[in-house]
Amino acid sequence: MKIFGKVRHRPSASWRQATDRAFTLIGDGRYEDAGALLTRAADLEPWLSESWFNLALLHKFRHDWEQARAAGLRAVALLDKESGAPDWWNVGIAATALQDWPLARRAWQAYGLKVPGSGQHTAAANSEPAGMELGSAAVRLSPEGEAEVVWGRRLDPARMEVLSIPLPSSGRRWGEVVLHDGVPHGERVTAASPSYPVFDEIELWAPSPVPTWVVLLEAATEDDRDALEQLASDAGFAAEDWSSSVRLLCRACSESRMESDEGDGEHLDPHDHSEPGHPGPLGHRTAGELWVPERECGIAAPAGLVRGLLDGWVADSPDSREWRDLEEVC
Repeated sequence: MKIFGKVRHRPSASWRQATDRAFTLIGDGRYEDAGALLTRAADLEPWLSESWFNLALLHKFRHDWEQARAAGLRAVALLDKESGAPDWWNVGIAATALQDWPLARRAWQAYGLKVPGSGQHTAAANSEPAGMELGSAAVRLSPEGEAEVVWGRRLDPARMEVLSIPLPSSGRRWGEVVLHDGVPHGERVTAASPSYPVFDEIELWAPSPVPTWVVLLEAATEDDRDALEQLASDAGFAAEDWSSSVRLLCRACSESRMESDEGDGEHLDPHDHSEPGHPGPLGHRTAGELWVPERECGIAAPAGLVRGLLDGWVADSPDSREWRDLEEVC
């Protein structure tokens, strides 16, 4: 096959050696040294789309989005296939990071996805993709640090709005939008639904102004706990019982296919590395069906509202509800 007058051929041994060495260096976090080798590989085989794909991938790891977009565009210009190539996905991520919406739409379409509003001669064609209906998924925040998997709503193929209340160690808040990678690392399965992919966060795309609070509740029943979560939701914010929603998992378990429900009766998750019976981030299960009234709860709400929410919750059933030790944590 001829591309731009050149005959496409298998990469040389020098190209393969430089590329293999570069990815070893990337695995060690030595991005600058890897970049020099991948640039050399591109000089050796400039007509090979993989040369530019690899450079685009490196720039993505470095969050150098201008360079990632430039290398990605060179890669897709040399593709043999018309659609479905991962090169286009990397272009889409870079374009989304740069808010280059016309290019992002073009990338998702070239990959084979339907993007509402594209191809129209209107302002919509130059706006961020919307209405792609990609549904829910999970995202692993801070994947190279104290990783935490939370639930979110996919806005487009590269962005997710966080709908859980992350633990303060993640540095993330409810309602933030994160840029995420395209290849899932793990799945979460519920009893009533199909599996949901777990994507790795790349970086924060849009911060949230809503702070995170932690509070200790005395909730006599699960219904009392549920009432606070509903009250916060009705106000347009969120509350989450960290005592029942948090599991500590090793990396291998986190990146595997995991059930996300709490189980019934005496069932204990063998992948759960927390301590049963301890509320809060140290553990999420209790012995059998015993309900522990003391709950550690995360709340996402403005400072001027959070105490009113808690006081209103107690006022609805003062004999079975109480709160104390409210603290802003993120």
